[in-house]
Parts: sequence; C-alpha cells; structure tokens
Amino acid sequence: MAIRLRPHHVLCALSFEGKGYDSAFVANMAHIVWGQLQSTNGSKTPVRITGQADSICAPCPRRRDMGCDVQDKIDTLDARHGAALGLAPGDQVTWGDCVDRVVAQVEPDDLDHLCQGCEWLDLGVCKAAVAQLLSDKKGRPPEEAALPAQRVKVSGA
Repeated sequence: MAIRLRPHHVLCALSFEGKGYDSAFVANMAHIVWGQLQSTNGSKTPVRITGQADSICAPCPRRRDMGCDVQDKIDTLDARHGAALGLAPGDQVTWGDCVDRVVAQVEPDDLDHLCQGCEWLDLGVCKAAVAQLLSDKKGRPPEEAALPAQRVKVSGA
C-alpha cells in the first residue's frame, strides 16, 4: 500500500528528528519515516503524491477534514516543493525516487525559498538533513554540501 505524501512532506520526512505537534503526530510520523521509508527496503516503498491531507497529516491537530487550518500556507509550500522536485498530485513514485530527486535538484540553501514560512526552517534541522543527504549520496563533506552551490547556466550553441 502506498504512503500518501504532500510534496513538501518529502523534505519533512528527510529531516524528521522525532519532534512534532504532539505525541500522536510524532508517533505516526516516526512509524512512517523510521518504520517504513528508512527501513531496510524503504527506498522501494510506493509513494502517491497528493494535494490533500496525507499519511503524515492523519493525526495532526491542525488537520481540518482533508485540509489544514493554515491551508494557504500549505498550498504554497506544496507548490514550491512540487515544482522543485517535479512532483504533482496523482504521481506514483517510490521513496527512493523522491530521495533521488532531492539529491539531484535541491541544495541546503534552496530551503530558504522552498520552506519560507515554515516554523521548522529556523531550527536548521532541514538544511542539515539535506546537507547530510548530499554528503552521503554525492560524497561531499557535509560542510561543503551546506555551502551555496555554484550554479552554472549552460547555453546550447
């Protein structure tokens, strides 16, 4: 059975450290992230991208039916993350594909824009998680991965 994820929850799942809104939320997210996505074969876990409340939202105290009490903010986060990762509601991917998209398309400092307005951004755990992921997957030291990337625009001749 596929785990349903909003686009912005891809990065949230990568940076989860066992903290959240309340104990029910934390227990649910720990089960999803540590028990499924980061399990031995977690990279093969099917993920269905959604634009509504997802598997992580299930016990969230901010949830309102299939939405959120700060829905406009959530929609903005999902739009930015979806565009950056090439993910849209209805897409069926694997967790490994989600991680590969982050590695290929996101740098730690990109979170300043992608996650603007999220209360977790200022804690630094998300940038650190992306830097660590880039270190693990690209062989870059975490401190180098955390530096702004030098992006070179290549034009066709």
